[in-house]
Amino acid sequence: MTAHGRQRRGMVRSYTATGGRATPSRTTLDEATLLIADPNVPLAGLGAQAYRVMDLCLPGVLAVSEVAFHLELPGAVTKVIVSGLVDSGHLVARAPFVPAAEQHDEDFLRRVLDGLQKL
Repeated sequence: MTAHGRQRRGMVRSYTATGGRATPSRTTLDEATLLIADPNVPLAGLGAQAYRVMDLCLPGVLAVSEVAFHLELPGAVTKVIVSGLVDSGHLVARAPFVPAAEQHDEDFLRRVLDGLQKL
């Protein structure tokens, strides 16, 4: 068992997990990239790790870092697997949604600051 109470699976060598590929075909993937599985693309012919990624992503959206955690693989190895699945149309990769910052009322912020200083 690991420190997190999960049973540790056997180690998978990086080159085995990636089918021998050393670098991802997409440089835009990072740990926060969101992955959305296309349920209409057949899973036949996928390697074991790619199939596991699809199994994780089909119920909903996951970030690359979450997939790496579940696979118990380094992020770099996971990015190679994921980029192959994006290339084949199995996954869609999206940048995480970050809402635009809103402008705040400067007078309101000064009153908050004044109130905090009086504490």
